[in-house]
Amino acid sequence: MITTPRLTRALVAFVAAQAALFLLSAAFPPDMARAKRSSPVVLDHRGAWLRALPVEDGRWRVRADLQRTDKTFQKRLIAVEDARFYGHLGVDPLALVRAAGSALIHGRVSSGASTLTMQTARLLEPRPRNLGSKLIEMVRAAQLESRLTKHETLALYLTLAPYGGNLEGVRAASLAYFGHEPTSLTDGEQALLIALPQSPEARRPDRRPEAARAARRAVLDKMVRAHVLTEVAAAEADAEPLPKRGPFPTLAWHLAGELAAAAPLDQPSVVSTIDADLQTRLEPMAAAVAAAQGPDVTAAILVVEIKGRAVRALVGSAGRERPGGWIDLTRAVRSPGSALKPFIYAFAFDDGTLAPDTQIDDAATRFADYQPENFDHVFHDKVTAREALAYSLNVPAVATLEKVGPDVFAARLENAGVRLVRPKTAIKASGLALALGGAGITPRDMAVLYAALGDGGVAKPLAFTEAQAKARERSGGSRIVRPEAVAQVLDILREAPAPRGRAPSALTRGGPAMAFKTGTSYGFRDAVAAGVVGGHVIIVWTGRADGGARGGLTGRDAALPLLFDVADVVGAPTIAPRPIAPKAAPGALQRLNQASDGPRLIFPPDGATVQVDAVGPGSRGLAMAAGGENLTWYVAGQRLAAEPVSGKVIWKPAAPGFYRLRVVDDQGRAVSARVRIKGSMSDGGLKP
Repeated sequence: MITTPRLTRALVAFVAAQAALFLLSAAFPPDMARAKRSSPVVLDHRGAWLRALPVEDGRWRVRADLQRTDKTFQKRLIAVEDARFYGHLGVDPLALVRAAGSALIHGRVSSGASTLTMQTARLLEPRPRNLGSKLIEMVRAAQLESRLTKHETLALYLTLAPYGGNLEGVRAASLAYFGHEPTSLTDGEQALLIALPQSPEARRPDRRPEAARAARRAVLDKMVRAHVLTEVAAAEADAEPLPKRGPFPTLAWHLAGELAAAAPLDQPSVVSTIDADLQTRLEPMAAAVAAAQGPDVTAAILVVEIKGRAVRALVGSAGRERPGGWIDLTRAVRSPGSALKPFIYAFAFDDGTLAPDTQIDDAATRFADYQPENFDHVFHDKVTAREALAYSLNVPAVATLEKVGPDVFAARLENAGVRLVRPKTAIKASGLALALGGAGITPRDMAVLYAALGDGGVAKPLAFTEAQAKARERSGGSRIVRPEAVAQVLDILREAPAPRGRAPSALTRGGPAMAFKTGTSYGFRDAVAAGVVGGHVIIVWTGRADGGARGGLTGRDAALPLLFDVADVVGAPTIAPRPIAPKAAPGALQRLNQASDGPRLIFPPDGATVQVDAVGPGSRGLAMAAGGENLTWYVAGQRLAAEPVSGKVIWKPAAPGFYRLRVVDDQGRAVSARVRIKGSMSDGGLKP
């Protein structure tokens, strides 16, 4: 019989031993460094994979998510590798006895004793495979059991398990070998994923298919014996073809890489605002447009949902195989050309300098040491602010900026969080060149500005993650212009001439009419188009990544068609009601500078040569434009009637040649022009 003193000493010794073990475990915990370093994964706003980055040693170690990992696979993994996983404390005594007996009988270990917890310990701290290492693994397994739940241990194993090459974890393996996440796996895929970690290099299906097939078959047999798979299903799984290793998904490569690189170590995934379906459709479109414009040309696209400023698509280049393709051109500072003109007029409308029908001289004008010209080198005499913006006339824009003040203009943009990169050369010291692209801006900042137009004049930063988008929805933003002025500008931009092959805005009432503006920088280096439509902002840029000049590609020709194509893909809903904006200017605002009475011919201008696709009754015709009220058009003495639906005057020249145009108002005042038409006869016209 054990006396009380002896029992007391035994209890004290036991408690002391337990305390010593606890202190040793606390002093020498398992090294969890590898568990903390995983590949950051960027997802779209619905959870679809966009891109991941490898960890520092070049390995793809993607953190497992048991909620999104095939439950049958988890059950079968435990059945094959560690049947008593949920019953032991890290070490399986029965498996140890079985392994020891096997070693005595066969002279070698033919039955493994490593539990999933012990394997996880080995993956955390790799060591040579010997008896000493096995004892350390047992201790570490016990430590893991005291620190982690079974769920956490299994997730850690499926994060660290090697699958050949630089693949670690079931997610990386499933994506590389099968091209999909491990949410739903075939029987053959499950067997291969169970077999590979035991000897990953010797069983790689892409390099050693016979060994991989044999290992998969052995696992299938174990599944049958464990009663987690039927023999018929095992035979079918054995017949499945072995996979080859493929590339990881790389959608929205530039932005996803940016977000992944910025992700904290303890954040295994980043939920971006990108819509993977939209991104998938836009990337080939950018590549096709760039390829059509030349071997050195690339393109960038931004699509922003105005609510929350969520960036739903970001195409940083036309492909990494093209020159400069690795550069995210949505972050590049480039000249916007005329794309900032809407904000000059918005600020002028806002502060009372102008109204849409205020008249402005469009004539050769010197502003101190700066003398701008119109893009077509033709002046149009007197125009309204509406006409000047709709047709992107340069001299009126510079005159308006002079009234607003270039420094005030730049400061108001900076209040929106936008930075203009302004040159400091003496010739542009006045700052008036800002109206024509004389300062640099990124496409991302352009999106901020145009999103403000779409949000009643309130500017907010772009959101690249869903968390940021929710915060933007709650924030008030920064008002840079009143809603009434914004509505006036959007009305004008919706009336701008549509690109070739597109219906004019007057024919799309009730549909998603695009409010858009284009820009072309000096030397045709940059072609820009920006649009606001149906709750979205779209920015398109094309050009050379090195900023080199290219011949004759304007924003209207090179970027605007892509802008409209992107809008079609976005599928913007019907335009929302917008604030009522008066179109008539008060008497004091009817003239910005000297302007005479009478009609003003805008298009086609006097002396112009107009190239058309076709002439004759079957042609699309030319939309005539003039300033003034109650106007009547005549061509070669014949009156032109307005279109019944659009109210526009459409002229269909009967044949190539010279024509005299005349516009007369209801007071008999007239203006005329002589123009030349070039083009071939249409099928519906007379043939010589």
